Parts: sequence; structure tokens; C-alpha cells
Amino acid sequence: MLKQNHFLVSILSSIAILFSSLSLAEEVNVYSYRQPFLVQPLFDKFTEATDIKVNVVFAKKGLSERLDREGRNSPADLVFTVDIGRLFEVADKNLTQAVKLKALDENIPDQYRDPEGHWFGLTTRTRSIFASKDRVDLKNIQNYEDMSKPVWKGRICSRSGKHPYNLALFASMIANNGLKETKTWLKGVKANLAQKPQGNDRSQVKAIKEGVCDISLGNNYYFGNMLMDKEQRAWADAVNIVFPNQGNRGTHVNISGMALTKHAPNKKSAEKLMVFLSEQLAQEIYSEQNFEYPVNPKVKPSELVSSWGEFKADKLSLAEIAKLRKQAAQLVDEVAFDD
Repeated sequence: MLKQNHFLVSILSSIAILFSSLSLAEEVNVYSYRQPFLVQPLFDKFTEATDIKVNVVFAKKGLSERLDREGRNSPADLVFTVDIGRLFEVADKNLTQAVKLKALDENIPDQYRDPEGHWFGLTTRTRSIFASKDRVDLKNIQNYEDMSKPVWKGRICSRSGKHPYNLALFASMIANNGLKETKTWLKGVKANLAQKPQGNDRSQVKAIKEGVCDISLGNNYYFGNMLMDKEQRAWADAVNIVFPNQGNRGTHVNISGMALTKHAPNKKSAEKLMVFLSEQLAQEIYSEQNFEYPVNPKVKPSELVSSWGEFKADKLSLAEIAKLRKQAAQLVDEVAFDD
């Protein structure tokens, strides 16, 4: 009997050790709209520093629907996405939980995080104007508001007005100038289009190079990406990047960001990753990888991004912009911008 008891204790001890070792194998599960080549280097550095494994599910769309469908059984701890609209959507559907960490408050300015802690910016990107070097006098395009002036008749190219990047800009215009004035402005921009809205931000720069139009809107990192692409460098070389509204409120800025899911099974490890991503090493990697601006004001942009010069950013809270996106979309329909 004594031998049997010793054997039983030995077995139970082995099982306890096994489960203890399994529980120590920390991990974080990420659902991401951000492409793997952008986020994997960051996760590798995090794992190297903490021994916490990061598992990633990449998708082009449908992550909020997936989280909603999975409910309490979802393995996801964090959602990574681009554009304030998508971040706001996940939080608005009650799929996130608040995070209150001093490090995040210190590393991420107020305007780039949810007041209640449901989402946080990771990088920032300007909605800039690309202007032909040969055919545009930059004195005529100092502000977003200038795009509706008659001088640009038949000279503007644009992607869809319903694209999230444009909706965020239009929402910022509503916040700054009011609904009525923004509608008048958007109608003027529509009247100045050289062709029906189509393609993406790079397509517009290509159209400028080909003489289809003279100015367009685009996120700043596309400028960097085109300069690094031998097939697209000529497009970028044909334009100047303009940071609008430097004499008044500043250039509109959007974000890529993260949110902690409502039922995160690995909450503590996920919070460690969130803090890591807001710190210097990760912020520098982000900046070098995709020519975005660090959200952490203590970290400098990459050498190429810095070469475009400093600019003043609009201080408008992205939380306020997110609330106005539906009104912006209604304006796009009312002026038949995409038709």
C-alpha cells in the first residue's frame, strides 16, 4: 500500500509539473488587417524579449464579424487594423474592453487613443496632397479647402469618396468647418474631378505622372513606398508631397491601431505586447518598414520620412472624427461624388 501511495504521489506530481509548464507557455493571439510583413518583425522582437509567442490571423475584411460570431469562445486577444473607422467599428460593436495602463497613456498622445481606453494608435499617417512638380504652383494648394477652387477644374484625381481614408478626412472637415460648408466644399471638389473616382492612392499619382490630372489626395507612406519601388519611382518623382493647412489647424492625421478584445484569454500577455508596441524599438521598426510616423512623440521618423520636412498636425481627436464618419458618407452620396 505504501509503495502504491508513493507511486500515486509520483504520478500526480508529474501531472502537476506538466500542467504547470503548459500554463507558463505564454502567448498572444492577434487578428490583423495589417499585412504580415509589417507586423511579424515586431512580434519576433517581442518574443525575443519576453518569450511570449505571438500567433497571427491575417484578413483583408470581416474581423469584427468573426469576433462577434465567436463570442466568448474567440481565441483573439488583440485586433490590429488601419484607419480610425475600423477601430471605432470594433469598439462600437462592444467587441473590445478598456485598457488602463500608465505606459500607454505616456507613450500615445490623447488625440490618438480612445478616451475610455478601448483603442490605441500605433502609427500615424497624413492625408497629404500630391501635386505635379511641372504643372502646379504650390501657392495655389496650401489647404484642403483650396481643392474646391475653380483653378482646379478638371485637374483633380481621387479614389472613391467612400474609402475609409477619404471618409476620415471629410469627417475632419465637418468637425472643423461644419456640415453645410463641407458639403459645399465636397461639391466643388467633385466638380473639379478629371475623371470618375477609381483606383487607390498610388493610381492617382500614376495619373498625375501621365498628365490625366495635376493633384490628388494620398497617405504619406504611399509616397515612400513608391520611391522604393523601381517600377513606381517615376510616379513619385513627378509629384511634390504637400502637408495642407500649415497656416491654420494643421494636416489631417489618421492612425493604424490596436484594441484588446472583450474576451481576451491572454489579457496580461496582450497588455505586455501593447506596451511594447508603443515603445521606442517597435516604433522605430514601424517607421522604417512602411514610412509611417511613430505615434510616440519621443521617437523620430525614418530618415526618408524626415526628409519631407516637419509639419503641424491637426489636433482634433480621432474619437470625434470617428463619430462623424456616417455624416461624411451621407455627404458623399448627396453630392454624388463617386458617380
